[in-house]
Amino acid sequence: MLGIGLLAGAAALPRAAVAQDDLRLNDSGYFEARGVNLLVFSNWYDGLFADAKISGVEIIQQGERTATNGDVRLSATPGQWDPIGRMVKRDVDAKTGAIEALLEYPDYKFQYHIRAERKADGVHIAVILDQPLPATLAGKAGLNLEFLPSAYFHKSFLADGKPGAFPIYPAGDMIAGGARNAASGRDFGPGAEPLPMASGKTLVLAPEDATRRVTLRAATGELQLFDGRNQAQNGWFVVRSLLPSERTGRVIEWIVAPNSVPGWLRAPVIGHSQLGYTPAQAKVAVIELDANARPAGPARLLRIDATGKATPALSAVPRAWGKYLRYNYLSFDFSAVRQPGLYQLDYGGKRTHSFRIADDVYADAWHPGLDVYLPVQMDHMLVNEAYRVWHGDSHRDDARQAPVDHEHIDLYRQGPTTDTRFRPGEHIPGLDVGGWLDAGDFDIRTQTQYAVVRTLVGIWEEHKPTRDQTLVDQDLRRVEMHVPDGKPDLLQQIEHGVRYLASMYDAVGYAVHGVVEPDVAQYTHLGDAASKTDGLLYDPDLKFGERKGNRSGTPDDRWVFTSKSSALNYGSAAALAAASRALRGYDDALADKALRRARAVWDEEHGHAPNTFSHGNTTGGWLPGEEFTAAVELLATTKDPQYAARVTALWPEIAPRFPQYAQTALQALPFMDGAYRAKAEAEVRKLKASSTPFTGANPYGVPITTGGWAGNGAVIQSGLTDYAIHKAFPALSDGSQVFRALDYLHGTHPGSDLSFVSGVGTRSKEVAYGSNRADFSFIAGGVVPGALILKPDFPENSENWPFFWGENEYVVNMSPSYIALVQAAIDLGKR
Repeated sequence: MLGIGLLAGAAALPRAAVAQDDLRLNDSGYFEARGVNLLVFSNWYDGLFADAKISGVEIIQQGERTATNGDVRLSATPGQWDPIGRMVKRDVDAKTGAIEALLEYPDYKFQYHIRAERKADGVHIAVILDQPLPATLAGKAGLNLEFLPSAYFHKSFLADGKPGAFPIYPAGDMIAGGARNAASGRDFGPGAEPLPMASGKTLVLAPEDATRRVTLRAATGELQLFDGRNQAQNGWFVVRSLLPSERTGRVIEWIVAPNSVPGWLRAPVIGHSQLGYTPAQAKVAVIELDANARPAGPARLLRIDATGKATPALSAVPRAWGKYLRYNYLSFDFSAVRQPGLYQLDYGGKRTHSFRIADDVYADAWHPGLDVYLPVQMDHMLVNEAYRVWHGDSHRDDARQAPVDHEHIDLYRQGPTTDTRFRPGEHIPGLDVGGWLDAGDFDIRTQTQYAVVRTLVGIWEEHKPTRDQTLVDQDLRRVEMHVPDGKPDLLQQIEHGVRYLASMYDAVGYAVHGVVEPDVAQYTHLGDAASKTDGLLYDPDLKFGERKGNRSGTPDDRWVFTSKSSALNYGSAAALAAASRALRGYDDALADKALRRARAVWDEEHGHAPNTFSHGNTTGGWLPGEEFTAAVELLATTKDPQYAARVTALWPEIAPRFPQYAQTALQALPFMDGAYRAKAEAEVRKLKASSTPFTGANPYGVPITTGGWAGNGAVIQSGLTDYAIHKAFPALSDGSQVFRALDYLHGTHPGSDLSFVSGVGTRSKEVAYGSNRADFSFIAGGVVPGALILKPDFPENSENWPFFWGENEYVVNMSPSYIALVQAAIDLGKR
């Protein structure tokens, strides 16, 4: 390791490399210089899915967040599920220009302060201890700061003047052992921990690149540089200093100086639809400007001819909207241009990619979702696309009864009993059919499954798309993409979902929470879903790895969580009742079975007090809402007045949450009386009178949420709700929110102009979080969560790092909802 004496080398560095004189604490509670921000616990780990890489000390440099998780951690390259300190409090002292956070690891009875204060040579970040480090954490606890690997690909570093290069692919040295690997559930090999790539008193990252250069100096201790990707593909480059034992006070102090490029301005972002527009719809580009940028004259809409010549179709000075988050916004309305053709937008020397104005612009936008994304997500099937197998016949060993009194990963939990006739660990037969893989992971979450089924049924009943481009053979458990089989693909997807929902009742008699991997090691699996388990039923009498017939001694079978939940039962019954309508005439036997199950669930649930077991987002939604939904779907299917009576009885609870249940409430109108219609219309009028649910205080005209998961789901629902209102009460809405929502998804949003629907639009999300994420690729038709708003004011959707799940993770219910929204636009375009 490089010694303290080499500090002289750091002193000889140019001042711009080691200091940041104008980095000051601003009114938003973070340190700021031109093009550079240093945040100190502005965001906190949300706890939803453990470490989300959005907390601690963070650096935003020339428009990109390049560092995060500056905090005391218990390993050199901690993984997603490793322990994280708990925030006790955060104080900002504007007078002294300092930020201090108090944190703790309660299990170790360990508290510490992290204090950041601006000085002449940069921001000093110190770990302060009131009590010495607990002996159990000696050699484990250290101050870490994680740097985004993709921001430093093709770049170098200096460690006390000694040069090195950041590796594009992890191939660093490891040492055998490591408690973290064992704790994560790995059942093969001894595990390993990384050795540092470099160490010293001073590290300069990307010295050759002024936009990414960061200098770190250790006033106490030593800096080590690690590559976390050998242990996990989502690992980062980590700078770390171990906390010393038997000391108090400022036990570690770093000087952090991210370089600021003088006069740097972020290029304008011309938010527009990468897909394009119909001639009749509103067409508004939203221009996002750096806070230091000045207006740059008129914006232009350019028409592109066959020779490539660009002719102005419209030129006007954009209208000032004002400030939102950290940027200033302008709007350029070119709705008056209706001539079909190929266009680009131009402003401030920046020109967009091309897009269309055409009557049929939405005609095939939904095809990738139905043709590609949904087939890829089909569980218990081999899914083949031409020369590529997306995954083999997966999870043929489903599923083992989860252990009791157990809180699991991914928000699953089992209560004090199994509520089934099966013992913990025992195989429950019959669950190896149907269903969709939930997201970038491989669980089947029942609440998502029934949402998908209901959405697909709604698309079928409203629009009847008979597109057939996928061969689905349930007997052979095989899917061939881009191969027609004479059956509507939408109905085949509904069938696949119903097969899973029905299997729960066949297996245990009620709706289960879902099936999920038994440990973190399997949960983080990437690639072929069929290789995650051996497909053989676990037999505890066999040795690990031993196989006999259809059994094996490898306990890799997924677990099924079975604590009874009335909310899940109602939600599943709603989907089964809806599916019975869509399947009628396609598979009458399955339609009959679905309806029988739905009615039986309703009767059974009304024969006892509700089961209110609840945990996370795996045990159903709000109970009255789930029952209301089941009542509406059963009413629509059977016209039985008992369900209409229950809809009426539940209305007083539903009305205060009308925006959330508007689509379902309006679905009931044809089967209800005039009094119900009058009450529903009153709620619609209240909703339309308030712009907040539809727009919010932003220039895009859609609801933009904040939190650990970005809000494209809310955007889609705003459009679908407005479409439902238009269909039910055309005098109260023209349905135009459908187009605003689609424009947002297709590129009119904060942070960038990319389409959030992979494969849809000229430029779309091509690096996203699915089972493909380690390949830095995408699944066509998948919809990502979108622009994540990091507090207090930074919109982010990374296109060069797929592992930000809150921004980039596909979830299976988003694609059907997007298809429904596109179908709504097609329908509106016919009028």
